[in-house]
Amino acid sequence: MSGTLNKVMLIGHLGDDVKIHYFEGGNSVGRFPLATNESYTNKNTGEKVINTEWHNIVVRNKAAEICEKYLSKGDRIYIEGRIKTRKWSAEDGTDRYSTEINVNEFTFLTTKKDSSQESSPNKPNKSDTEEITPKPDDLPF
Repeated sequence: MSGTLNKVMLIGHLGDDVKIHYFEGGNSVGRFPLATNESYTNKNTGEKVINTEWHNIVVRNKAAEICEKYLSKGDRIYIEGRIKTRKWSAEDGTDRYSTEINVNEFTFLTTKKDSSQESSPNKPNKSDTEEITPKPDDLPF
């Protein structure tokens, strides 16, 4: 295989509300932390262990606005995207790095409880979500 692949698929819970920033010219970027969990039973103690991994999620433009409108802390989302590492300078002048997931596609699995019940082109109906959302057992890994 001569090419490379940078693809991420995650199902997780928002750790905070979507924070959106608007730029001149109408572009926007939204950011939120996403938690994914791994659980197993410790063979020595029989205790159930849950490890949480946190991911920095980035959505842009219309997708950012949709996520801000319909998602809140604790909601579940399925995302597809790519890993990107950003370099930036801290206040003390040292180089810092952030690893983020830039989202290409997403599906809401749960949304804000207080959002309107009206169906819109940007918000999937519950039945639509159930039909197109892969279950964790269906994922190819």
